[in-house]
Amino acid sequence: MDHFQNPGLSRRNFLASVIATGFALAVRPVNAQTLILTDTSGIVADMVRIPAAGAMIPAYVAHPDKGSQWPAILVVQEIFGVHEHIKDICRRLAKLGYLAIAPELFFRQGDVSGLKDINEIISTVVSKVPDAQVLSDLDAALGWIEGNGMAEPGQAGITGFCWGGRIVWLYAAHNPEIKAGVAWYGKLEGAGNDLQPVHPLDIATDLKVPVLGLYGGLDQSITQERVQRMQEMLALGRSGSEIVVYPDAPHAFFADYRPSYRKEAAEDGWRRLKLWFDGHGLPPA
Repeated sequence: MDHFQNPGLSRRNFLASVIATGFALAVRPVNAQTLILTDTSGIVADMVRIPAAGAMIPAYVAHPDKGSQWPAILVVQEIFGVHEHIKDICRRLAKLGYLAIAPELFFRQGDVSGLKDINEIISTVVSKVPDAQVLSDLDAALGWIEGNGMAEPGQAGITGFCWGGRIVWLYAAHNPEIKAGVAWYGKLEGAGNDLQPVHPLDIATDLKVPVLGLYGGLDQSITQERVQRMQEMLALGRSGSEIVVYPDAPHAFFADYRPSYRKEAAEDGWRRLKLWFDGHGLPPA
C-alpha cells in the first residue's frame, strides 16, 4: 500500500514526503499554498500491476471501501507520469463513488519522474510513446478491472490532463463503448506521424462518445483559433461533445500543485465533470 494509507501522517510530514518523492522533479517545488490533499478515509487506494501486451504495467487504483463493481473512470496522466497529482485525482473520484485507475502509460519507454526538464521528458520519453500502445494499454486497464469484478462492465468513462487530455479524445474514438469523456486542455491538432497518426481534430466529426473539453482562454500552447476549429468540427458530428473555455485561465489550470492553478476555473471544471459523467449514464455508486 502507498503512504496515503497512513492516517497519522501530518500535513507537514506529508508535504515533506511528497516534495521528496511524490511529484516529478520537473514540477518541483510544489505550490504548498494551493495543493489539494485527498485522504483515504472511506476509500481504498493502492498501486497494482496489470497485464498489458506482454508487460506488467504499474497502475494506481482507488475505489470506495464498501461495495463492488463500481462505475469506472480511466484517468490519463500528464507528461509527468502517474505522480502525486494524478493519484490524488483518483482518490477524489473514489470519494465520489467511482473506481478510478491510472495506468503508467510511459512504462515501456521510461520513468519521467526523475527528469528535471520538461523538454528532456518530451524528447527522451514522451516523443517515443506510440498512440496505439497507449490505447491498447487503456483497453487492458479497463479489461483488468472489469475482468476481476472490480468495475461494472459497460459502465466506464475517461478523463485526462494535458498530454492525457489529447488521449481522452482519441480513446473516445477508439472505444465507442465507453459512456463519456472529459478532456482537460489536451492538444487538438498537429502533424501526423508513425507514432501519432491522428489528432483530435481529425476524428471530431466521427466521434460517437460525448466528450467535454475544458480549456483555458490564456493557454499559449492551445490557441483559441484551434479550440474554435474543434468546436466547429464537433458541431458537424453527432456525439453531443462540448467545449467550455475559461477566458482567464492558462494551460494546466486544474494543476493545484503548480503556479498555473486557477481555483475558480478548476472548481467549476470539476463540477462540470461530475455533471457530465452523471448525465451520460455514469452516476456514482
